[in-house]
Amino acid sequence: MRVLIIEDEEELAEMVATGLRSSGIVADVALDGSRAMEMAAAVEYDVLVLDRDLPGIHGDAVCRMLTGAGYPARILMLTAAGSLRDLVDSLGKGADDYLAKPFSYVELVARLQALARRGPGGTPTVLEHHGLRLDAVRRIAERDGRLLRLTPKEFGVLEALMSAGGAPLRPADLLDMVWDGHTSPESTTVKVTVHQLRRKLGPPPLIATVPGFGYRL
Repeated sequence: MRVLIIEDEEELAEMVATGLRSSGIVADVALDGSRAMEMAAAVEYDVLVLDRDLPGIHGDAVCRMLTGAGYPARILMLTAAGSLRDLVDSLGKGADDYLAKPFSYVELVARLQALARRGPGGTPTVLEHHGLRLDAVRRIAERDGRLLRLTPKEFGVLEALMSAGGAPLRPADLLDMVWDGHTSPESTTVKVTVHQLRRKLGPPPLIATVPGFGYRL
C-alpha cells in the first residue's frame, strides 16, 4: 500500500509517515495542497490522508479536483472538528472516510486498512500465483502453505511483481512503488532486495530477470 499524507503540520505528518513506514507501508508527505497535486500527478497512491485546512489549495478543493479527474486513490479526510456536519461535508466533497483531530494512530491505521480492502476499482487485496499467496492487508505471504518471513521492502517488491500479472517491472518502477522519494535511483537496493527475496522464496525460482529491463514473476 502506498499512502500520501497531506498535512501542513510537518511534525505530525512526519510522525505518521514514520509509523506507517515501520509497518511496511510506503508513505510520502506533502505539506500543502499544491505539492499534493504535483505528487498525485506523478504517483498513483492507494490512499490519501488529506487535511482539510491546508495552505495554498484548500483540502476540499484538492479532494474535489482529484475525484473529479477520476484519481483512483481512496481519500481519508482529516478535520479539526468532529460533528455530523463535518462528516457530511467531507463525504460530500468526494472523500471515502473522515477522521477528526486529534486522532488515535491505531484508529488511523485501522481506517487505512479498511480503505485498502476496498481497493481502487475493486483491486484484489489477496494475490495468488503458482503456489504463492499474498494478503496485502494482513501483510502475510505464503508459498505452498509455508509462511514467508519477509522484510517490509521484500513484501512490497513481491506485491508489486504479483500485481503486475507477469509483466516486467524496471528497477525504477519498483523504487517508485516500494520505496519513498528519498531513495536514489542509482542505488543497488532493488537488486539486493530481489536477491534476498529469491532466496526466501526458495526453489523452483519464481522471479525471472529480464535482461536489460528488470524483473517479472
